[in-house]
Amino acid sequence: MLAACLLFSIMTVCVYAAALCQPSLPSTVVSFVRVMVNLAVLMAPALLSGRIRDLFGDGRASLWLRGLFGASALMLSFFSIQRIGPGESTFIGASSGVFVVLLSPWTLGQRNSGVVWFAIVGAFAGLFLLLKPEERDQADLVGRALALGSGFLAALAYLMVARAGRSNPPQSVIFYFCIVAVALHLAYFAYAGFVLPDSADVWLIMLLGGISASGAQHYMTRAYQLAPAALVSAVGYLSPVLSLLWSILLFSRTPGSNALVGCGLVLLCGVVLPFLTARRV
Repeated sequence: MLAACLLFSIMTVCVYAAALCQPSLPSTVVSFVRVMVNLAVLMAPALLSGRIRDLFGDGRASLWLRGLFGASALMLSFFSIQRIGPGESTFIGASSGVFVVLLSPWTLGQRNSGVVWFAIVGAFAGLFLLLKPEERDQADLVGRALALGSGFLAALAYLMVARAGRSNPPQSVIFYFCIVAVALHLAYFAYAGFVLPDSADVWLIMLLGGISASGAQHYMTRAYQLAPAALVSAVGYLSPVLSLLWSILLFSRTPGSNALVGCGLVLLCGVVLPFLTARRV
């Protein structure tokens, strides 16, 4: 999971760096390259082994919904990273774990204890500080709203994974994410058009982001297979911490005082929640 966090943070750096190198490049082009690299990495071994049919799994609705929610979350996440930087956007996007616990009484039939609700309120207090206008322009507010929407959609995707994963291997779950994401991107390009990178440097940055994301997804899947879910989920909060550090060190984007306190609350409550819910289960 540590390797996954590092690679995910490198992906966010690449997304933001591509926007700096070519401001006219839409984030959807960057996310499309990321999906295509992921799809190629997934399909290559399946084609070589002649087991491409295995990727389709049982085709249940939750696989398609996981693809829809996950792909939408990815697109909103890349939008927000380019607008407000890799640091704060990933902390707001980390709200996905909080939303999963918040929705679990209705979606998974699991009751939340008083301590769990207290931690949820603490996490949302941190999100409020991250979203609170603090001499920010409208673009910042839009970027933060997009990041929050990404976190909510990612939570719905994780809940679909919990259902689809009972009868499908991880490769099938990722495969549906990729094919739905490709369809969504093509539909968006048909409506809004697209701009291609104008230099080899931007292409390399995007490819590096796609490769990093694919590696991160692989290591994260392996982590959940090998270690307790609560521990893996808690360690996963290293990803926004690393993204924030990269944002400060590489791009000189230091959050304001309210945002830093908000990051701290999201981090604290986000790390604690998996252990509280693990006890409950």
